[in-house]
Amino acid sequence: MIRIRQLLTLMVGAAALALAAPSGMAVTNSPAVATQPAAAVAEKPNIVFVLTDDMSSNLLPYMPEVQKLQSQGMTFSDFVVSNSLCCPSRASLFTGRYPHNTGVLSNEGPNGGFGAFRSGGEERDTFATALQAKGYRTAMMGKYLNGYSPSDTVAGQKPYVPPGWNQWDVVGGGYEGYNYKLAHNHQIESHDDRPKDYLTDVLSKKGTSFVKKSAAADKPFLLEIALFTPHGPSTPAPRHENAFPGLEAPRSPAFDKLPTNAPPWLARQDRLTQREKNTIDRKFRKRAQALQSVDEMIGKLRGALTRAGVADDTYIVFGSDNGFHLGEYRLKAGKQTAFDTDVRVPLVIAGPGVAKGRTSNAQVSNIDLAPTFQRIGGAPVSSRVDGHSLLPLLDGGPDSNWRTTNLIEHRHADRSPGDPDNNGGESISPPNYHALRTNSYTYVEYGSGAKEYYDLRTDPYQLRNTVGQLGGARLDNLHDALTRLKHCRGDGCWSAGNP
Repeated sequence: MIRIRQLLTLMVGAAALALAAPSGMAVTNSPAVATQPAAAVAEKPNIVFVLTDDMSSNLLPYMPEVQKLQSQGMTFSDFVVSNSLCCPSRASLFTGRYPHNTGVLSNEGPNGGFGAFRSGGEERDTFATALQAKGYRTAMMGKYLNGYSPSDTVAGQKPYVPPGWNQWDVVGGGYEGYNYKLAHNHQIESHDDRPKDYLTDVLSKKGTSFVKKSAAADKPFLLEIALFTPHGPSTPAPRHENAFPGLEAPRSPAFDKLPTNAPPWLARQDRLTQREKNTIDRKFRKRAQALQSVDEMIGKLRGALTRAGVADDTYIVFGSDNGFHLGEYRLKAGKQTAFDTDVRVPLVIAGPGVAKGRTSNAQVSNIDLAPTFQRIGGAPVSSRVDGHSLLPLLDGGPDSNWRTTNLIEHRHADRSPGDPDNNGGESISPPNYHALRTNSYTYVEYGSGAKEYYDLRTDPYQLRNTVGQLGGARLDNLHDALTRLKHCRGDGCWSAGNP
């Protein structure tokens, strides 16, 4: 199908977006967005967004359906999350805003979790609310935000359903894969430990059913299925419990090795023992096993789209909320660092007009998905949004027209017994930091004053911290660029990301 947006002029596109903007909402007119035609106003493609939890890029070889998706769509090799922690990252995904603007800086407490997201008013302005307002049927399934529970009464609702969602099939603590409560709209479904209750399979069935019903209703739809997989304890489906016998975690050059001039919090890490390496291998194997049901789900969703006759009109997006390290830099199971193991995650998009088998090296971020979804659906993008639509890249535009620098933020979190991201006490939360990530370097500033600089062209595994070799002028430029980004808001983040 020829996309209508490829036939519209930029003038028509700008006018359509301006007319579509609700009263009081500013529509950004920065150069990158002004070149985006208004296709989605005339045609409204569907969106299926599959989001994994804690998936590192080194697990892609074990997902044949995702590899097939890569051959039929675009892979983003430098997709970076704004914060390598579940809830802050997911808040950015929903809103297109950096953590310093959403106010969601951790998984719990006054500055974290579902409570901070809701109290800050963020749930009233997401890609779901924007697309619902344009006539989309919207469905949220799986994991929402840390701290959400179907059993809690919020705003007089039990279970609580946030604005923007026509169908709500969300679980509170579903990490084990069994024995959970699922909020089906305003009803609670209880699931036990039978094979048919395995959470990924339940979500797969609900997702394919939503696709079928939405297509039958002849309505555009947005479906997000957010998994708890492969987050620990990484429970595989019974049929996959014996998959990949003997599989070991990859031994990259960074495995069990400290960078030179490591910052104090990292320099104290001891070498891994053989027992710890064995545990790491077992965890990696379970993560690969657990992802098999997710990979099968992607195949089933694509089959449902084909049978419903809407496959050619649907964008399929696959990604993760953050990465994960297992043994790299002498760190056991965890995330939250500025290393690529934690911040650079998979992103694959296939759909109408997307070049097949292409890899983009553009510096894209999780803040870019919300405005992308909104532009696909013809919804206006508020000037409060920090990210930019990826449509110019998906349409074959050059990577050189994209931003050059991404921001990574982190706030230290003390260990909490109730936080599943502690990984059994193995996870280490570094001190507060902000970082710049480009295609050629990573630069980190800690609140303590420590700094890191890794030249990704000569040191892709980030093993040589050469910040001490930089001149004063270079350090001043890096500090100024980082300062602009960590304080940017809305449209200003685009210019701040192109220092």
